[in-house]
Amino acid sequence: MAVPDVAVHADPDVLAAAVAARLITKLVDLQSAGTTPKIVLTGGGTGTAVLEQIRATVARDAVDWGRVEFYWGDERFLAPGDPERNETQARQALLDHVAVDPAKVFPMGADEGDGPAGAEAAAQAYADLLARAARPEDHGPVPTFDVLMLGMGGEGHTASVFPHSPAVYETERSVVAVHGCPKPPPTRVSLTLPAIRRAAEVWIMTTGEAKAAAVAMGLGGAGEVAIPVAGAAGRRRTRWLLDRAAASKLPRDLVPPIG
Repeated sequence: MAVPDVAVHADPDVLAAAVAARLITKLVDLQSAGTTPKIVLTGGGTGTAVLEQIRATVARDAVDWGRVEFYWGDERFLAPGDPERNETQARQALLDHVAVDPAKVFPMGADEGDGPAGAEAAAQAYADLLARAARPEDHGPVPTFDVLMLGMGGEGHTASVFPHSPAVYETERSVVAVHGCPKPPPTRVSLTLPAIRRAAEVWIMTTGEAKAAAVAMGLGGAGEVAIPVAGAAGRRRTRWLLDRAAASKLPRDLVPPIG
């Protein structure tokens, strides 16, 4: 796995704009090389703000959005169209405003009224979808995502893999249902850490002083059972994209000049 690199920005707005610019550049470069990019989206305030920044810039038109595949790292298991679903927020922020190919947008399943058992079925369905999308050169049941974006909670969770939860111990499955989450909603569907580590690049984005201790632990060698984000890494690159407050507890030698 790649040694993490760290970028620190002045505040959440600058961070979102900078990540949006990075992602547009990455998509253009991949398409220029003849690749159909595979991107994994994340929810939360920062993930949604990045998509809103992409929507707001004219540079978005440099991307052929019909030649991008969209996946999700996790999802709140709520009714279709619920405003708290990551899919709903991503569509409102960007996907409904650019010319995506609907056949290349792959949301996780929603709660159709069958409760926790439905989450288990949704997890298996998404694992099956990923296995079908994987190519022989991916050498596994998950596509090699070009960029997998993640947020991080103040206790160190990422996607919906929480500290000391059954999901953090998972080594075989690529997607799991998560029950009894310590923050609402209690039921979710999530990629596992082994699936996340199949990505070429993992971008971990977080802001705020409340995240600073977990950032320092995640970059400082903490175990993934206690700080799951520590187990999120890309095969070629792992990027930590932070604002000044989130980086405030990092050792000086890990903090680059603030952009």
